[in-house]
Amino acid sequence: MVDVPSQIDAVARALHTGEVDGEPARIQTIAQEYPAGIDDVWDATTSPERIARWFLPVSGDLRIGGRYRLTGNASGEILSCTPPSDGTAGYRVMWEFAGGVSWVRVRLTSLGPERTRFELEHTSRVADMPAEMWDTFGPGATGVGWDQGLLGLALHLGVQDDRIAPEEAEEWALSDEGKAFARAAADRWADAYIAAGADREVAARTAEATFGFYTGRTPGA
Repeated sequence: MVDVPSQIDAVARALHTGEVDGEPARIQTIAQEYPAGIDDVWDATTSPERIARWFLPVSGDLRIGGRYRLTGNASGEILSCTPPSDGTAGYRVMWEFAGGVSWVRVRLTSLGPERTRFELEHTSRVADMPAEMWDTFGPGATGVGWDQGLLGLALHLGVQDDRIAPEEAEEWALSDEGKAFARAAADRWADAYIAAGADREVAARTAEATFGFYTGRTPGA
């Protein structure tokens, strides 16, 4: 079994504003420390064979300027890639999904021989997200999905004594354990929304809608 409370508590989440080419943007950040060296975490997050074991199969021309595709999900251009050096590493990609474009940056920081901090930053222009979608779901719409990704990486790197194969992820998400995870993650993203200045009632409503989205449950049902 997945220790849902432990995984939820291990993740840091934040929301703040910024700019992309002079236009207002929302920046979501999610991070977790893993009990593995930076070279191992780098390999787990850049090797196609390993990415398929905890996230989704990836294909394409996987180099700077090339294009990648995650099966059944996003695609885009690889904008930068810096392998481990002096305790840091990272990469940045364009994230094309459902007709929209945003940007994802991954940063790795070595905290010791067998400990690495993984941080993912997802930047979206405000104008590129339909206002009604943000009003309904807030940051949880994408945030809970990233929480699921960090859980997959945690299981892959042995944080917990359990495994969820990518092909089993959808079934797990609808299990009691998966629903508990979605509920907790949605609530934590509501906390991040409040910390960024949102009204508590608005944040609670978006968390409820997000939970429904990820579990097939109608809000209020």
